[in-house]
Amino acid sequence: MLQTFDYPEFVYRPSPDLTADPPARHPLVVVGAGPVGLAAALDLADKGHRVLVLDDDHTVSVGSRAICWSKRTLEICDRLGLGEALLKNGVGWKRGRVFFQEKEVYSFDLAPEGGARMPAFINLQQYHFELAAVQAADAHPRIELRWRHKVIGLEPGDGRGPVRLSVETPDGAYALDAEWALACDGAKSPTRKMLGLDFAGQVFQDRFLIADVVMKAAFPTERWFWFDPPFNPGQSALLHKQADDVWRIDLQLGWDADPEQEKKPEKVIPRLKAMLGEDADFELEWVSVYTFQCRRLARFRHGRVLFVGDSAHQVSPFGARGGNGGIQDADNLCWKLDLVLRGGAPERLLDSYDVERGLATDENILNSTRSTDFITPKSEVSRDFRDAVLALSERFEFARRLVNSGRLSVPAVLDGSPLNTPDEPGARWPDAARPGAACPDAPIAEAAGASWLLQALAAPLVARSGFVLLAAPAADDPDGAALDAVCADQTPPVTPLLLGRDVQDCDGLVAARYGLRAGGAYLIRPDQHVAARFARVDRARLAAALARAVGQAADA
Repeated sequence: MLQTFDYPEFVYRPSPDLTADPPARHPLVVVGAGPVGLAAALDLADKGHRVLVLDDDHTVSVGSRAICWSKRTLEICDRLGLGEALLKNGVGWKRGRVFFQEKEVYSFDLAPEGGARMPAFINLQQYHFELAAVQAADAHPRIELRWRHKVIGLEPGDGRGPVRLSVETPDGAYALDAEWALACDGAKSPTRKMLGLDFAGQVFQDRFLIADVVMKAAFPTERWFWFDPPFNPGQSALLHKQADDVWRIDLQLGWDADPEQEKKPEKVIPRLKAMLGEDADFELEWVSVYTFQCRRLARFRHGRVLFVGDSAHQVSPFGARGGNGGIQDADNLCWKLDLVLRGGAPERLLDSYDVERGLATDENILNSTRSTDFITPKSEVSRDFRDAVLALSERFEFARRLVNSGRLSVPAVLDGSPLNTPDEPGARWPDAARPGAACPDAPIAEAAGASWLLQALAAPLVARSGFVLLAAPAADDPDGAALDAVCADQTPPVTPLLLGRDVQDCDGLVAARYGLRAGGAYLIRPDQHVAARFARVDRARLAAALARAVGQAADA
């Protein structure tokens, strides 16, 4: 098979911890140098903490694996310094097309509004993502990457720390202690097994072929999904463009397919020629066969061991909810861990990681299960219903809403989180910016040079402060002096961001998307989710909302 990517080999170095007696103690240990582990390491290091990353391999992941990175994930990565590299290398897209047999039945636009820095999605092979993240981590003075350091044992302690890890290397084994351990070691998570934990959920009886194909093709950069196409009758197919002229093709095979046989080129190539044409000029880069799984741990926090990404949950790949969900796990966890480490919040704040990302995981599993049931109907009645919906969707809008070729990843709205402050009775606000929602982006102008609102929320001063109060000037406080005084009195600190003074709402989209009127304000968490909003903010209201947002309120 052709190889378009030059896989780097990272250097193994023996650690001084090999001979440490007693075992060396580290504040934060991340197990796994995939996208999720590296994102967590970069986030925590940017917040001022030293992070040790252990990985049993010495290169990036082989094969494209996760390829679709959502707008929300790109916004998070932009805060971590990865945004430009991902945008430069990735293939941006926002349009999808759905086909039934030989006909296109409808198309959809994932970003009809515009007015945001990041596209709806980019397609970029996981190895490109990991390489950019490894390079950023290598350059970070507070991150240590240890390659070929395999965690072979884990003792969680009594929940008050430390966690004892046993590590195997080419030079022998050693032990180390961690104040906190983040298990980011993937779907097969050895760490999970070391604690005797298992997933609950469903494994779907179907098989799918992934083929990464290198070819020059005139297909547009869109997501194309087929139900019952002539080249794969009775099954489904998916086509995506990636970087480096690599195309991702997913073909449904059925449960009876032999995975080892189906991966052989002599089986794969005829299938692809049936799809692309006998004269299509392509080469195989990577082939795999997988089954759908929608499963999760009952709890993501086990004392001072925190499970993040695929080690905590699995979903089907249709909808791009796996990798994106994992990055968003890390984003949710790291600001809370930072506050706990600094003494700015009680340790119980970390329980909200389990609550909030549990809600998001359940949403992802529900959407993923529904997609799977629609794509692979398990009865003749279900198939008849699906086919009728597809036939009607060519002409009728109501039918298009029922088509499910994979509900594509969107940021979870953390409704019901104990950290949210409910809106005041009778208040009228935009639903899309309600407490628990990720902040909408909008174009701005400001003295520091940021041209997007989310950049201003993530500026270095704001990142150190953590919480932001985004506000419209009040008639009796046009220059924001009283607002500044209210924010200065808060613990942890809150940075005011006043429209017209700190940022210019050049197109009016900030006020429109947030429903901000004179004196109105939003309390925004360090992960850029809305914590509370006020028609008029004062010291007491802000203090109460902030206490709730950091887990200090009695019912938080």
